[in-house]
Amino acid sequence: MSKPEMTVKKKIGLFDLDHTLIPFDSDYEWNEFTIGLGWRDGVEFKRRNAVFYEQYRLGTLDLRDYVRFATEAIREQGAINSIAAHGRFMGAVVQKGIKRQALELVQSHQRDGAEVVIVTATNEFVTRPIAEAFGVTELIAVELERDAQGRLTGEIKGTPSFREGKVIRVEQWLAARGLGWDDVETTFYTDSMNDLALLEKATHPVATNPDERLRALAAERGWRILDLF
Repeated sequence: MSKPEMTVKKKIGLFDLDHTLIPFDSDYEWNEFTIGLGWRDGVEFKRRNAVFYEQYRLGTLDLRDYVRFATEAIREQGAINSIAAHGRFMGAVVQKGIKRQALELVQSHQRDGAEVVIVTATNEFVTRPIAEAFGVTELIAVELERDAQGRLTGEIKGTPSFREGKVIRVEQWLAARGLGWDDVETTFYTDSMNDLALLEKATHPVATNPDERLRALAAERGWRILDLF
């Protein structure tokens, strides 16, 4: 009697972005960059930006309020100016922050035959070029709503990829490919307790450059801890 064939699960490498693959918060740094361009009042913008960042760190952020704030400059400047400025941002800030060890980690999953997906709570405008710089085409980010003329409204489209929303968005991504959680072997890298729901869903959770709370929880649960930077 022959043994039943083992089903080989598709490998998926899921990566948070900020403080996980890059050693800074891309949204925060983009906002700071726009101050340097003179797009925002430096004192007031820095104050509000710092408050939102602290709320994110503590897990109390209202993401919809933050996205309205964070997209004010690009909505006022329009697509042409904003895209050109982001190109300069990539050269001045992001490229310098992409470390060899982070690139090698992503590439190791790709060499192993895994599909790599960046799953971030930062919006798609800021993060799409960063994902491409890592050689990653699959990006799950906060999607921005547009009006009938294609202009950003400041609102979020669909479910934001934030906290429990990351699980929903990954499930949607899988379903679009005819897959469910039982069909895949997932490894998820993140630095933040905000991503606890997806860590608990992943086959292999990896606390990466973890904050204090996540480091303690990972040690308690026996999850792998990776200090990439």
